[in-house]
Amino acid sequence: MRTTKDRIRHALSFEIIALVIVTPLGAWAFAMPLEDIGVVALVSATIATGWNYLYNLLFDHALLRLAGHVRKTLLMRIFHALLFEGGLLLILLPFIAWHLGVTLLQAFLMDVSFAVFYLAYAFVFNWVYDIVFPVPALDRPAGLNSPAQR
Repeated sequence: MRTTKDRIRHALSFEIIALVIVTPLGAWAFAMPLEDIGVVALVSATIATGWNYLYNLLFDHALLRLAGHVRKTLLMRIFHALLFEGGLLLILLPFIAWHLGVTLLQAFLMDVSFAVFYLAYAFVFNWVYDIVFPVPALDRPAGLNSPAQR
């Protein structure tokens, strides 16, 4: 399992790199002022950082309990990214509509556009992060060596 310090490094680096990419890209794609998209991106990143920490902690605990390890296959990484983005989309939708003064449908389409970006970004970022900062070799607490012992 990852340490708290590692999870914080993961969440912060994920959001900072994404902000640098998504803010100018969103302003251009939606023909909106950089400042407006910047506020949406910053607030969204702040909310997403907390969600990222909580979601990954819960996901890793569930994976460890169900599979006995926290290694993710390609299919598991796709599932992980889709579930994360779906939850975040539901959390952010009301804020985007309110701050940008757009309808819920427009906010939904914008949010989905951001989610598509973040879906690809999360997949690549997490894969690279796992290579640069590998999960420690010990996946199970002592005494839990087989599913029968759980």
